[in-house]
Amino acid sequence: MKKTILACMMIMLMLASACGNVEKTSNPNTSSELKPETQEAIIQKNTSDYCTVDRISLDSETEKYFYGTWKVEKLLGFANSYNDASEYPIGQKFIGDKIIIEKDFFSSKGLKKYKKYQYELKNPLYQITATCYNSDSFYRYYKIDNPDLHINDEIKAIDISDSSTKMSIPVSLSFLAVNNDRLILLSEATIFELKKIID
Repeated sequence: MKKTILACMMIMLMLASACGNVEKTSNPNTSSELKPETQEAIIQKNTSDYCTVDRISLDSETEKYFYGTWKVEKLLGFANSYNDASEYPIGQKFIGDKIIIEKDFFSSKGLKKYKKYQYELKNPLYQITATCYNSDSFYRYYKIDNPDLHINDEIKAIDISDSSTKMSIPVSLSFLAVNNDRLILLSEATIFELKKIID
């Protein structure tokens, strides 16, 4: 019995080996074989399914929208990955506070109730770190599924750094520009919508 099983295994190994060495021949004029696409080509064709992750300078349209004085208008909710103990479950301590975002100046000192968010930078470096193209790509990248975000368009994550040290302000304070029409503040796991103050 052992010899029979051993013989069968040897035959199967020889057949598998022979199958691996067979070359396919085809007429180049009539070949209908599909050539496999590289992963890069697939990603380029399906940009709406994935976020583009790359540090780039703000484009002129985003600059024009992003610069200004912003007021924390309303709480949108919380990320589903973890809870920010300082704000959960009501998250009202930022409401009414202000952030200044200008080409040559950034200040979050208007977030008065939190010492750890007190930043003031001269000549800050603003960069887009990720661009998502719809709610699906946004969820794949950020794992935030919050219906109050109403994300159906392009979302740009914007990072703010000190231009002299290249050090970013903490990840606990970040911005999302939604289709250059809305500005979202992520404070740890708490999500706020900002409104530009027009003088």
